[in-house]
Amino acid sequence: MTTYTTVAPWIVTPDTGRLLDFVTAVFGGTELGRVPLEDGSIGHAEIRVGDTVLLAFDQRPGWPAMPSLLRVFVADADATMRRAVEAGARVVTAVATQAFGQRGGRVRDPFGNIWWISAVVEEVTAEEGMRRLGEPSYAAAMRDAQESLDRELGGTAAGAAGRILGTGR
Repeated sequence: MTTYTTVAPWIVTPDTGRLLDFVTAVFGGTELGRVPLEDGSIGHAEIRVGDTVLLAFDQRPGWPAMPSLLRVFVADADATMRRAVEAGARVVTAVATQAFGQRGGRVRDPFGNIWWISAVVEEVTAEEGMRRLGEPSYAAAMRDAQESLDRELGGTAAGAAGRILGTGR
């Protein structure tokens, strides 16, 4: 029997079969099943990544694009980012270590979804993370994370970043 987390993300994509292949290659996903429709599309599919079941189905003609923004925790963000690029993704945010003890970056898969790939590299309290945001290297990593996502979603050459309160940056 499949168990689900409290929130189960749906991914609507133009090619669910290829999405399942991507998730398997990059994140070690285990396909749980798919429901093919008579027109050759996929009406429902499920794939487990870690403790989460992702649900997916093919976009129907006339529907608008509905890319997802997903965060996935992995053991090695650098290796996972490399696998994602090898599987056809494009880097949105370069891998960096963030103030709150996570290392990661973002990719856009061939179907338009953005995956924030993260690995916990150290346990950091919220207070320590906020303090670190005042340090130049962590402030730069946060700024790049904000600006690169803004560039990607806004379709602009320059991204915007908000000023972090209480850090002077």
